[in-house]
Amino acid sequence: MLESHYTSDRIEAGCDEAGRGSLAGPLFAAAVILPKGYRHTMLNDSKQLSRRQRESLRTEVERDALAFAVSRIEAQTIDEINILNASFRGMEEAVLQLSPRPELLLIDGNRFRSSLQIPYQCIVKGDGKFLSIAAASVLAKTYRDDFMEALHASFPVYHWNKNKGYPTQEHREAIAAHGITPHHRRSFRLEAQLKMIF
Repeated sequence: MLESHYTSDRIEAGCDEAGRGSLAGPLFAAAVILPKGYRHTMLNDSKQLSRRQRESLRTEVERDALAFAVSRIEAQTIDEINILNASFRGMEEAVLQLSPRPELLLIDGNRFRSSLQIPYQCIVKGDGKFLSIAAASVLAKTYRDDFMEALHASFPVYHWNKNKGYPTQEHREAIAAHGITPHHRRSFRLEAQLKMIF
């Protein structure tokens, strides 16, 4: 089971994002405050879970969390500020929605930058180490998957209901055949992705 907390005396918020490597669609970020001493044997890095497990855990996280929030950074903003800064902004925007205000942020990854006056700790592969970060990863992933599946209805040729905007062969071939949409990230050098097809 993952660790329930990093400190014993501070309100901690776990933070993570989903969609960083996608060619299309927004980046989603989440922040979650779990009760001190919270325990859950199944909660883990969302990438290690099945879709059914993620959906079930999302319901439990939203029920059990002291606070949670999810933010969305659109493709156009990602192009303007780059994906790394977009992930920082997304987590910051999620944290700003939390009440109570956290006293420590647990950030999945090795870098973070923020205008928030809140201490933070970067934890490499933190979504597989701390429950609050794992909870954030589950929320970010499930909210983004739902969004991409809804977007698929307007752009079915790209099969976003299956690939969620990530650079699968099928997605690359659809870009080659049909061009890009307003939801594609132009800064991700889509022409270089197309060369990988041939």
